[in-house]
Amino acid sequence: MCSEESFGTFDAAQLKYDDKGLIPVIAQDHATHEVLMMAWMNEEAVNKTLESGKVTYWSRSRQAFWVKGETSGHLQKLVDFRYDCDSDCILVLVDQTGPACHTNRRSCFYRAVRDGGSVELMTPMG
Repeated sequence: MCSEESFGTFDAAQLKYDDKGLIPVIAQDHATHEVLMMAWMNEEAVNKTLESGKVTYWSRSRQAFWVKGETSGHLQKLVDFRYDCDSDCILVLVDQTGPACHTNRRSCFYRAVRDGGSVELMTPMG
């Protein structure tokens, strides 16, 4: 069930985080609408993203902030920040430079199940 509508000043604390203080984030190309990746943010990452315009995630494995593209150059510039009716999932529309996936593919969603088998939808970018 969707939460009660609340518009006006946005406060990242109003989002619903899990028991680890995280919320799932889907990154989508703002021009093509291609789904690029899924990652996690905590409240501070949400605020850093909104303040800087650079999409900032929380790395669960490193327990550290991760500005997408900071080391690889595969930047995600924030175009629009949206959240769902339950306030428990974020959609960031981004201007993606280079591949979004650490496998060097445009999208992390490069595999599909077709006729009971796993197929590769895209190869790494050259």
